[in-house]
Amino acid sequence: MELHVKREHFSSDEQHPNRARMLISCPDGPGIVAAVSRFLFDHGANIVQSDQYTIDPSGGMFFMRIEFDLPELERRMEQLQAEFGEIAGQFQMNWKIFNVSHKKKLAIFVSKEDHCLVELLWQWQAGDLDADIALVVSNHADMKEYVESFGIPYHHIPVTADTKAEAERRQLEVVGEDIDVIILARYMQIISPSFIEHYRNRIINIHHSFLPAFIGGNPYAQAYRRGVKIIGATAHYVTEELDGGPIIEQDVQRVSHGDDVGELKRIGRTIERVVLARAVKWHIEDRILVHQNKTVVFN
Repeated sequence: MELHVKREHFSSDEQHPNRARMLISCPDGPGIVAAVSRFLFDHGANIVQSDQYTIDPSGGMFFMRIEFDLPELERRMEQLQAEFGEIAGQFQMNWKIFNVSHKKKLAIFVSKEDHCLVELLWQWQAGDLDADIALVVSNHADMKEYVESFGIPYHHIPVTADTKAEAERRQLEVVGEDIDVIILARYMQIISPSFIEHYRNRIINIHHSFLPAFIGGNPYAQAYRRGVKIIGATAHYVTEELDGGPIIEQDVQRVSHGDDVGELKRIGRTIERVVLARAVKWHIEDRILVHQNKTVVFN
């Protein structure tokens, strides 16, 4: 029996069609907040939230996230961006403005373990992930029927050592240029540098450790043999350094000598699914700024 899941909810974004978000990073100095606030005021915008952080007021980097409402945002967005360029140049800013009503498009990559994928689908179905899941890509066909029951396209692209280059070519083809973020929901393949470069700081991975201490196969068996007292998970952006990209979110839970490998896996999977879902939510809400190999997360 085929099940089609219908989503009926109204997100906060749909209730605020003229809302935008601005992300800024630049060398710190006097007048940044005043200049941005004045610019928005002069254009008739109302600031509804503002967060800022500086690494060091004397020569460090400054980071800012602003949400604002602007009447007729859709029509005025292009002009707003063009005119803000003058201020951005004055303060050497890296910046972006996002129209909140334009939902981000997600592509999820998965292998055989389904717990992270299921969590994302549940949160999406409930409206807690205010984005569009455009497609799921997998090197296995196991979850095809389940994913398609949500009305989401499922692309089965097998990967072997001999076909990896061709498989990545097909992946790039099905993902396309419109995807805002790729989520590796326990996708057990190494991503090539050329693929990473195509989606720089737009690929989120979940790693099965608070720190990348247990590499290779059977990480929870390794943890059990070491007698660990804390297990956790790390969500991070993917870089060429395996499991070494900018960290977005982490969490841990205490375990004891009485927890066998199966129990460690169960606890670990729960942490993984929660940590990954948080990281994805913060990305689609434009809460993350990347600086070198670290992140500033306004949450």
